[in-house]
Formats: sequence, C-alpha cells, structure tokens
Amino acid sequence: MADVKVVLPGDVVDTGAAAQEGAVLRLGPGLVQASERTSAAVAGVLHSDGDVWWVAGNRRRYVPAEGEPVVGVVVARHGEGYRVDIGSAHDALLPLLAFEGATKRNKPSLAVGTVVYGRVVVANSFMDPEIECYNSHTGKSEGYGELTGGFMFKCSLGLARRLIGSKAPVLAALGSDLPFEVAIGVNGRVWVSAEGPEKTVLVANAIRNSEYLDAKQCRQMVKELLDR
Repeated sequence: MADVKVVLPGDVVDTGAAAQEGAVLRLGPGLVQASERTSAAVAGVLHSDGDVWWVAGNRRRYVPAEGEPVVGVVVARHGEGYRVDIGSAHDALLPLLAFEGATKRNKPSLAVGTVVYGRVVVANSFMDPEIECYNSHTGKSEGYGELTGGFMFKCSLGLARRLIGSKAPVLAALGSDLPFEVAIGVNGRVWVSAEGPEKTVLVANAIRNSEYLDAKQCRQMVKELLDR
C-alpha cells in the first residue's frame, strides 16, 4: 500500500522527480506555485497521477478547477446560454453551443431544473466559471450532456474524488451484480440511474454508505443491500 502523505497549508510539496522527467506539471485544487516552489494551500491528502498533482480534502464548498467533471442544475437561461448551479460560490456559464453537434440552428433547449454533466473549461478568480457539455478537443460528448431521469444526490467532496478513481470499490461491487449508470462530479454531486426507482435508490444508498468503508466492507455492505 502506498504511503499516504497529509499536507497542511504552507507545506512545500516535492515534485522534483516528475520535473526531472521533463513532464509539464499540472497543479490541481489545493496547490499553488510561487517561483519554482509548489506548496499546499489547504489541508488534506496529497495525490498525484502522472504529471497531475492535487490535494484532496473535505472542504464544504467546491472550488472549480479547469478540466474537472461536474454535475450541475440549470437555474436560468439568458441570450448566450445557461446559468448552472455547480455548488461553487458563483453559478457557472454554459454556452448554448457547448454541446456535441450544436449549431446556431440546432441546439438543445434546457428547462430550468435540468441536470447536466459538464467539464470546467474556465476557472479563475476574475471570471465566473464556465463549463461545456462535450469535449471541445474531439467534438464528441464523451458522456457529457443532459442527464435525464435517474436521481441526483450530494456527497462530500472527498468521497466524490475517490469515486472518480478507477478503483472505487463500491462501484465495482455494485457493477458486478446490478446494471446502472452513474455520473460523478468532483463538486460533490452524483447522478445515478438503474432499472426502476428501487434499484436507483439502492445504488445511491450504497454510494453514500461507502465513504468510510474499505473494499471488503463495501462488498459486504452491497451484498446486504441486494439481499434485502
């Protein structure tokens, strides 16, 4: 098991090994860079994935960062697009053409209250955040867009980031016995859809219950829910 490194605000983060390999470092939430020194801005667990580094903590409010997937709710429409609540200090802008295949004549019409899965493309202290519901580099939706049906619920920011990891034990345990769809936003919102309301609620409850469980406990918890 890899060592867990906990950092506090002001702690210097050693990314020298990655820098020596010639990679361009990408700093995610919780890290700041001044000159050639990288330090933590919040308390949490330090993570790295290739050239990407970030600090995962259980902050109460989501702080947008470019490239992150989010689940949001449309709260208003205006001439240029939609305002979407993503749980941050300011609503995000979703342009009318930020969808796969959207044109001025053919674009989706979203009602207030619609749940969408998007990716943050603008995040800085001088502008409201902006999201898109497709990958602008490929032109494909890649799972982003309007989420119809299903059920959206909130969880801690820390749990949301763990769920996005490829080895989230609760999702693996559920997927082995139950077909379902899931969209996970690092903003602490999760959308799930399964065969019927009962199964959908079961999946949501399993994910909520998994926050402080290890892989073995997750499998046992899911088994007990399915046997009821």
